[in-house]
Amino acid sequence: MATPMYNIPGSPMTAPAPAASAAPVSTARTVNAVLAESQVQDVIDELERDLIGLAPVKQRIRDIAALLVIDKLRANLGLQPAAGADKPSLHMCFTGNPGTGKTTVALRMAQILHRLGYVRKGHVVSVTRDDLVGQYIGHTAPKTKEVLKKAMGGVLFIDEAYYLYRPENERDYGQESIEILLQVMENQRDDLVVILAGYKDRMDTFFQSNPGMSSRIAHHIDFPDYAQGELLQIGEKMLAAMNYRFGDGTCEVLADYLARRKQQPHFANARSVRNALDRARLRQASRLYADGDRELTAEDLTTLLPEDLLASRVFNPPPTP
Repeated sequence: MATPMYNIPGSPMTAPAPAASAAPVSTARTVNAVLAESQVQDVIDELERDLIGLAPVKQRIRDIAALLVIDKLRANLGLQPAAGADKPSLHMCFTGNPGTGKTTVALRMAQILHRLGYVRKGHVVSVTRDDLVGQYIGHTAPKTKEVLKKAMGGVLFIDEAYYLYRPENERDYGQESIEILLQVMENQRDDLVVILAGYKDRMDTFFQSNPGMSSRIAHHIDFPDYAQGELLQIGEKMLAAMNYRFGDGTCEVLADYLARRKQQPHFANARSVRNALDRARLRQASRLYADGDRELTAEDLTTLLPEDLLASRVFNPPPTP
């Protein structure tokens, strides 16, 4: 059964690694034979079915999967690159605003790479600057190497990667981490795929300051913000997964909430939808709790009403001093 997905990047985490196994020798001679052996199409279908919106992202993932499948067929016919030729790089950069599904897509990309035999384990280790860069001399190298050790055989996902480089601080140790990453990305790219993620403008500046890193990134994928209708669909899927539903008029209130919230600072797409629904559930719980003598029905316990959203500060901003 497919794991449901809601386009919400998770907090820094290490995704469990699939059991590593030696890939059988393939004799496939057609695309469909490779897809049947690897079951990669299942991952692509899940991505298409479970992720709302993100049409250009889905297309790029399909393109990358097609390239990997064709490379498999070439290898089966002995058409590998000549000895000494550079192997293709699979390192990637995901750019976009928060809450646009970058971590979720990284998890699916790791599954595709594993099923096609490009990484041994297919797990994802997700980190930020704090996991890689130390606070004093001699601290950064061990931290970075420990993270790389955990990520080997899978995917290393570095969120807000531009924070690794802080040229305004002469005593910053981020450059040491970058140099170690560059070496591993070049020399061990057959055992590790690195995905850098962050805001597009900041990643562009980061690459300008670190041309060695830019030259090692083969695939740049931009994640667009969600349209209003897509955010509402995401909200409905989130509620359904928690066995909740919108009462009459509540979906329209959520649409109004999102239109207002998008005009405020720090809007985070699907993440902001999740936060709004979490707070609405808290207000629903308080509303039901206050009616202590009433026998509650399943409908009472699973329905969010307009008032559960209308109490938000988005609709009731504090007075300007």
